Amino acid sequence: MQIRYYMLPLMACSLLMTAGCNSGEQQAPGNTASEKNTPVINVPPFNADSAYQSVATQVAFGPRTPGSQAQQKCAAWMEDRLKAYCDTVYRQETSVRGGDGKILPCINLIGVINPKASKRILLLTHWDSRMWADMDTKDKDKPIDAADDAGSGVGILLEVARQLKINNLSPETGIDILFTDVEDYGKTEWGDDSYCLGTQYWALHPHVPGYHADFGILLDMAGAKNAQFPMEELSGRYAHDVQQQVWAAAGRAGYSSYFTYAKGAAITDDHEYVNELAHIPTIDIINLSLMTESPFAAHWHTHNDNMSIIDKNTLKAVGQTLLQVIFERAAAVS
Repeated sequence: MQIRYYMLPLMACSLLMTAGCNSGEQQAPGNTASEKNTPVINVPPFNADSAYQSVATQVAFGPRTPGSQAQQKCAAWMEDRLKAYCDTVYRQETSVRGGDGKILPCINLIGVINPKASKRILLLTHWDSRMWADMDTKDKDKPIDAADDAGSGVGILLEVARQLKINNLSPETGIDILFTDVEDYGKTEWGDDSYCLGTQYWALHPHVPGYHADFGILLDMAGAKNAQFPMEELSGRYAHDVQQQVWAAAGRAGYSSYFTYAKGAAITDDHEYVNELAHIPTIDIINLSLMTESPFAAHWHTHNDNMSIIDKNTLKAVGQTLLQVIFERAAAVS
């Protein structure tokens, strides 16, 4: 992913820069009468230890770059885990063209829970590692471990799937878990569309013809120490109501200190293509800084993106929030 820039009228540009670059903390909406009367929902506990181990397993394969043995081994492991928790698993294996013209092997995996349900939620994350540590000061041409920027999202979603399996999610609610490949093979000079290649392919060639979900939630860099998840700007444009609902659910789950109502920068990420190409209102839960020149954490695209940066507390905050969203939704449609 990378920061997204826009050519806007002067006033709008001023507002966007204020929202994206200053802390600009916005108060959480007050409780409405309907929120006060919301029934208590039984939400299972998210196991952060399990998610952490799944992150460590991915990192142990080595950098999951296109064409590597680690790519094949990790894909096989993820597919096996999805088969253990989901009703149906699709393996979407193809080739995509990188911004440098190279043809890259791409493996998307989709785990489906309650395939007959018409009410569906899409949960997604990319799983590949960046080929270059271009934001580091050394070994810039070597791939990174990608413990946070890929591994954390997979670890969280696998544990979510496990919890849905053992807690018997009601059959009226369907969940689709999408692991997309070749997200991080982009460069600024190649253009925004050089990123998120696996998601672009899936959005144009979904695993089920005519596939649609009520909404989607993307995870990116979702497991680091001291993470903060402000309201990413593109998410608010595409799926404002979804973003508000998820942040409110985070508060009910007890994690409002992670999910702040500050306005974050606009990021070119997988959710953009799910919105634009698949027409599914989708938001991005992504760790963004409001206090530095770059919106990304210091370990972004460096060799410091390794297991030492992963925090079980952050994994818990994000995973528990997702379970809160899912079980509240299930209660509403059942």
